[in-house]
Amino acid sequence: MAQSFRKAMDALYLACVVVAGVALVLISAVIPWAVFTRYVLNSASSWPEPTAVLLTIVLTFFGAAACYRLRLHMNVALVVNTLPAAYRRVTDLVVELLMAAMALFMLVWGTKLVEVTWHNTIADFPFLSTGVTYLPIPIGGAILFLFVVEHLTLGTPPDTGDEAHAPPAPFE
Repeated sequence: MAQSFRKAMDALYLACVVVAGVALVLISAVIPWAVFTRYVLNSASSWPEPTAVLLTIVLTFFGAAACYRLRLHMNVALVVNTLPAAYRRVTDLVVELLMAAMALFMLVWGTKLVEVTWHNTIADFPFLSTGVTYLPIPIGGAILFLFVVEHLTLGTPPDTGDEAHAPPAPFE
């Protein structure tokens, strides 16, 4: 059971990385196009900026979940690293519980945001529901919650880049 859950989380992680990566590549293509049309053609396109904003939402919530799974997120461990091992485990548990609360907040309130804005449209994209553009928030929250459950039940996945969390080298 644990192994199948870990494999499912591996697949979910890979999906998050692919979605976030594609969003980043598209942002990197859309912004230069906006600059080109504005300054070279002297006829600015109206769609690149809102497209980049929408892709940034996707990149943020899927990328954040993926980074959290492997503990590659930004953290300040100065105080925690000075604590005895038993207290570090307690702080790790508290952090996981707070992250679970944040993930559930994103899931619940993100879903409400999607519901409230579902029938609205974006001026630049009248065919696109505003609610659809906010879907990465509750989806990212659900994925983040699953990754928290994974941390609490199975621990951090192996090969997580823990070297990023090694104590810093002494200043010379």
